[in-house]
Amino acid sequence: MQKSLRVGQILYTNVLPVYFYFDQAKFEDRIEFIRQVPAQLNTAMANGEIDLGPISSFSYAEHASEYVALADLSVSAKGRVGSLFLFSKKPIEQINGAKIALTNTSATTVNLLKIILHKFYDYEISYVTQEPILQEMLEDADAALLIGDDAISAERTAKDLHVYDLGELWHQFTGYSMTFAIWALRRAVIADQHDLIAEVHASFLESKRKTRANTAPLIDYVHTHFGGEKEQWIHYFQGLQHDFGDVQRIGLEYYYRCAAELGLLSAPATVDLWQAGGRQTNTTLTR
Repeated sequence: MQKSLRVGQILYTNVLPVYFYFDQAKFEDRIEFIRQVPAQLNTAMANGEIDLGPISSFSYAEHASEYVALADLSVSAKGRVGSLFLFSKKPIEQINGAKIALTNTSATTVNLLKIILHKFYDYEISYVTQEPILQEMLEDADAALLIGDDAISAERTAKDLHVYDLGELWHQFTGYSMTFAIWALRRAVIADQHDLIAEVHASFLESKRKTRANTAPLIDYVHTHFGGEKEQWIHYFQGLQHDFGDVQRIGLEYYYRCAAELGLLSAPATVDLWQAGGRQTNTTLTR
């Protein structure tokens, strides 16, 4: 039997608080989970192969006329993220003219790096996109960008490299929060699936609430399945925000304006929020 709603899930630990207590059994005969890395989910959503799920916030901007965002859900941080790293053979102050290898799993962070290096440092950089394997990326490049669990694992063993957290750099230059993923919803499915979308949205919010109330089971889970020290995971999840309010929206819409300024987006985008009571349209906020 074909299920009514196709829901994406990023294959990274940073979204786990929104999924950890999600009652999949309740929706077993109505939704299909599709688990991929962000770049794959971006493509699947754009192709209409997924109806709802977390995608790169950059991809949301590219398709803003086709999407709305589920209210109060994101992967954001105000400062250090702990899973978005530039690994460099030289200090960042010395990499003007460098060649940087970019992970092929990201859109938002790849363009965030370009904004930081071109707008804030005024550097000229060449880029190549590769599989997210640090040693191979650095064979023919001066620096490499990794995200998610690939970045977390690489940072544990990075020797003699300068490591920069992109969320931290963004905050240092702008003072803003940065949103890396948004739970997007295709406008085309809202009319037919309104009630089911509302149930799924509520379940995501409830999972987030339960995880926030007691993080111990989540920490035990990631420690068992992904290694590392529990204290590191506690610190990591404490630094992440899974809300999406004015603080997150102001920072994200400034990111969109920077991206448009550099020609990475054709125009700045705004974020339309959807919730069960109807769609809430937000206007652009100036810096």
